[in-house]
Amino acid sequence: MPFYKVISLPKPLAIPTVDGAKRWWHRLTPHRQDRVAMLAPLAAVLLFFAAIVAALGYLRLEEMDREQEAVQRDVEYTQQRLRLRLLERQEQITRIARELANREIDANDFKARAANLLDQYPEVQAMAWVDEKKRTRASQGMGANTIGPYYIPGDVLLKQDRDTGYALTRQLNQLLYVQPPLAKDEAPLLQMFIPLNNKGRFSGVLITEYSIDGLYRYGVPSEVSARYAISLQDSTGRLLAGTSIPGRKLVSRFLPWANPGNEYSMPVSPVGSGLVIRAQAYRASLGVIGSGLFWLVSTLSVMTAWMLIANWRHTRRRLQAQQALMSETNFRRAMENSMLTGMRAMDLQGRITYVNAAFCQMTGWTESDLVGRTAPFPYWPDSEREHVAARLEEELTGNATPGGIQVRVKRKDGSLFDARLYVSPLIDAMGTQTGWVTSMTDITEPNRVREQLTASHQRFTTVLEALDASISVAPLGSDELLFANKLYRQWFGVQAGGHLQLVAEAGMPNSPTNDDSDDSVDSFAGLPTTTLPDSDPESAEIFIEALGKWLEVRTRYLSWVDGRLAQMVIATDITTRRLAEEQAATQAERAQTASRLITMGEMASSVAHELNQPLTAINNYCNGMVSRIKDKQITEPDLLIALEKTAKQAQRAGQIIQRIRSFVKRSEPNRTPSEVSTMVAEAVELAEIELRRFNVRLNHYVAARIPQVMVDPILIEQVLVNLLRNAAESIDSALRQTSDRIVELRVLPKRIDDKPVVEFSVQDTGKGLAPEVMARLYEAFYSTKADGMGIGLSLCRSIVESHLGRMTAENIYNGDDVVGCRFSFWVPLNDTGTLTYSEPPAPQPNLG
Repeated sequence: MPFYKVISLPKPLAIPTVDGAKRWWHRLTPHRQDRVAMLAPLAAVLLFFAAIVAALGYLRLEEMDREQEAVQRDVEYTQQRLRLRLLERQEQITRIARELANREIDANDFKARAANLLDQYPEVQAMAWVDEKKRTRASQGMGANTIGPYYIPGDVLLKQDRDTGYALTRQLNQLLYVQPPLAKDEAPLLQMFIPLNNKGRFSGVLITEYSIDGLYRYGVPSEVSARYAISLQDSTGRLLAGTSIPGRKLVSRFLPWANPGNEYSMPVSPVGSGLVIRAQAYRASLGVIGSGLFWLVSTLSVMTAWMLIANWRHTRRRLQAQQALMSETNFRRAMENSMLTGMRAMDLQGRITYVNAAFCQMTGWTESDLVGRTAPFPYWPDSEREHVAARLEEELTGNATPGGIQVRVKRKDGSLFDARLYVSPLIDAMGTQTGWVTSMTDITEPNRVREQLTASHQRFTTVLEALDASISVAPLGSDELLFANKLYRQWFGVQAGGHLQLVAEAGMPNSPTNDDSDDSVDSFAGLPTTTLPDSDPESAEIFIEALGKWLEVRTRYLSWVDGRLAQMVIATDITTRRLAEEQAATQAERAQTASRLITMGEMASSVAHELNQPLTAINNYCNGMVSRIKDKQITEPDLLIALEKTAKQAQRAGQIIQRIRSFVKRSEPNRTPSEVSTMVAEAVELAEIELRRFNVRLNHYVAARIPQVMVDPILIEQVLVNLLRNAAESIDSALRQTSDRIVELRVLPKRIDDKPVVEFSVQDTGKGLAPEVMARLYEAFYSTKADGMGIGLSLCRSIVESHLGRMTAENIYNGDDVVGCRFSFWVPLNDTGTLTYSEPPAPQPNLG
């Protein structure tokens, strides 16, 4: 039974038919059909132009390949000619070198043979025979500027390039071609070094110099140099002889399609890569770009494409114009139907020709009810027909008010509303007036808001007029007064001078200060005025001499109703408060002085005891000197010693009195840069008198290198003396043993709230402070002493806080037992002070 194999044939490709193209064309939208109709011819023109360019390019590439093959053949032929010529000269010169090595010829025979060779072959320029000691035995070609100075018989080779060639030839023991470096004006040369060997021993070198220009002139065939630019170059591409067409490589690199010309290079043997022959073909034609057919086809293609594009753009602009006209018509119709302003058009006789939907909606009448009607119109109120008719007459005669007129309009249901009408002439496309157009706006709600705003403004004005503070508003950089209340007018009048005076004396800017003072542009342009009302106001206290009043001036910037940047100034009379503050300050100063007097009064007995010691010593010294003088038992040196001791005791008594006087003297606070150690020393000197009375020992430490502080030293000393006295009294009332009756004073630099300060601390060993006392510690006239006035700690705290410092108090505990109390206060350092800290040494007792 025969076997049959079923083979499935591929489906035939779907070839588009005319009917399929028609169906595809009809499925496109009209806009796409127009685009395809315009782009198809343009694509056909571009394809035709591409085909022409491809054909011309292919022909030109074929021509370039043929030219390249011809150049390569001619260069190889020329290289063979040069090679044979060099090999012939090499063979002849090698024969002479062999005879020199075998000593068959002498120097004279060499010169004769060399002269014959130079005359016969013009490319050979010079020859020299150099022995194994680099001495020139003989040379020919003295006219050559490269041979002459160095190949004189008997001279030694010193030139570096010749010496290098000589050394290489001797080392390799074979023929060597060398191209020496030459001066700028010297002709290019080619040197051939042939070693001389006598029975296997090196005996010198035969040097031959070729003129590269001679090789080019006599070695390059004339038929090749006529067709090409032939040149001889070194390995770096430097031109040695011949001609070269410049700019070929640059053009070939950036414009490869332009085909600047064919060229071919190859080295000349037996020299090697040191001498390269290069041929460049002359351009015999302009190629594809210079072809007239190419430019003709290009011009026609560009013109056809340009006309197709211009036609397509013209058609597209027409379609765009049609669409814009349709959009504009639809937009105007939509705008007329959606606008809230009523529009009414009348002809020159006063007949309504057009009303929009908003006008009909406002009045309640339909378009058919109004179009074609003449006065009186149905939306006129019955009670105002004469008034509205007069307004219509003014409108028809062109005498309508430019700012519009306000009338009352009646709706179809009989209700009334306020409206404002604006009238303008209706001009057609020819510039002729065909009637009047009127716009109507419902202003019922704006009238109601305006009435409310008027009432609100009256209330606002009434409140501002009744205030006991002066309020004024003026624009920045101007002397115009925008607003002033009653009190301002009573104080300064209705001009802006008072406003400017308040701003100037308060030290607040009223106008911008910049270098562009002559610029007419507002210097506040771009400033975000919407945020100005939320900014913090500035305040200052000034004294107005003309009014005899102290005023607290507060200013803030605001955006005025017209958009300008303005400044509001509020001035409040604070004369009574200032007088009260001055009286309080005077009372506080008197209280400080009284506190110091009370302190010194309490210390009077101790001070008297302290002064009694130097006075007693003075009396004893004086009595002793009188007795010894009477008995004539004292010499002059002893007398001087006694007088010096007497004066020293008197000086001590004077210092004690002066210190007490300066402490209790009433004076104004005087903050000066003060040394901490000096203040502590003087306070300790005053307090030690009282401490000795209570049998209390004082240990004090002041850290080294503490900067100066800006304080009143008398007031700080008063605080220290008061704290030291309170500490001594606390220890005495606690009935401590003698060994426990200790007061410690420490002065150390610290940092509190990230700023450098100096801390003073006084620590006692008393019984501490009770919780109820701690709560009322700084309360004025509160004291735990039976005879205390209760102003000491209160004044101390006021003094410390007036120096921008703080005072604290705390109990010292040993377990649950209170073993003392510590009072601390600190004052800030100067801005120039540098905070340094050193650990305090072990406390040293200072017995009183």
